[in-house]
Amino acid sequence: MTTRQEKVQELLKEEISDIFRKEFKDPRLGFITIIDTEVTPDMRHAKVFVSVMGSEKERKNNMAILKKAQHFVSWTLKKRVSMKVAPEVEFVLDTSVDQSIRLLELFEQIRHDESRES
Repeated sequence: MTTRQEKVQELLKEEISDIFRKEFKDPRLGFITIIDTEVTPDMRHAKVFVSVMGSEKERKNNMAILKKAQHFVSWTLKKRVSMKVAPEVEFVLDTSVDQSIRLLELFEQIRHDESRES
């Protein structure tokens, strides 16, 4: 990955987060966090990895809302960033936060079990 790609990825992460805080006004959208972004070498496409809090049903609903918002976010990015071609965005569910929480719960359970046996 080039330095330019890294800079663009960080810029996209910041700008998309800002778009959701300030410009995207859909009350159905729950709590989401932009985890990371990944752009193609030609900078025309970007995957935006998001974490969505809530039940499985809430996650699916939020991802459906984000899928519908892709065009709006891409259009808003084009207005905000000074690039020859602003990337088209695609939202991807990132479950790494959930996996980390689950691992922490398992470690805590092991620690608890070991302290009971002592």
